[in-house]
Amino acid sequence: MKKMRAGFQGALGAFSQEAVRQLVGNQAVAVPFERFEEVFTALIGGKIDVAVIPIENTLAGSVHENYDHLVRFDVRIAAETNVRIIHNLIALPGVRLKDIRKVYSHPVALNQCLRFFSRHPRLESTPFYDTAGSVKMVMEQEAPDAGAIGSAVAAAMYGGNILERSIEDDRANFTRFFLLYPEKRASMAKRKAKAWKTSLVFTTKNVPGGLFRALSAFALRDLSLTKIESRPLRGKPWEYLFYLDFLGRENDARVQNALGHLGELADFLKVLGSYPKGN
Repeated sequence: MKKMRAGFQGALGAFSQEAVRQLVGNQAVAVPFERFEEVFTALIGGKIDVAVIPIENTLAGSVHENYDHLVRFDVRIAAETNVRIIHNLIALPGVRLKDIRKVYSHPVALNQCLRFFSRHPRLESTPFYDTAGSVKMVMEQEAPDAGAIGSAVAAAMYGGNILERSIEDDRANFTRFFLLYPEKRASMAKRKAKAWKTSLVFTTKNVPGGLFRALSAFALRDLSLTKIESRPLRGKPWEYLFYLDFLGRENDARVQNALGHLGELADFLKVLGSYPKGN
């Protein structure tokens, strides 16, 4: 039986690969890409079966690029999961902390370890495209004066030694990931869940009370909103797209009524998916 191909951004050993494992299991083939747009393009083009992308972090906030891609590409959200982010300082075996001058990692990871850098002011934080990718690069170049911030999985995968564990500023550091599939596919396998979430995006006229009236479609039906996010609407300065998550399933009667109500008020409406509420 052919294994499912699950695409993600980053190198093997990235936190996104852990999200792949949580969402589709160990039997899927994890396919790495350097850029988020490449993941979406591969999904639409049939090069991968599903995609796993980060959508928000409890410390850094939303991954705005991926919100934009959810509008641009014809994809649906099938599931979500949360991954605990533990940053470790990793170096070549035999290299000591006092030997290191540069530390590489993704800019978000570097910014989540500011207290570590304040304790070690001689270390130069150097941005790289990915956490696991930075570990791989340091190991391959056998850099004796460089370290990387990444996962314990990346350290084991590329033969790195963990010098300090859990160096992030805040231990309550989680990233929320979406599992995506092409919209042209009828559906993913049917799943049962105690609670469901639905994500959508809409625009409304820039008039007094426009957003209030749009959100009333959910309040009038006792549907609980879990997130609302605004993003600039390209080509229309000072107008915005609104991304919304709420508790409920798309085919529920209350949700259908709310979506119908919102559709009458919105200039644009796209349901991004209904999926079991994550852990």
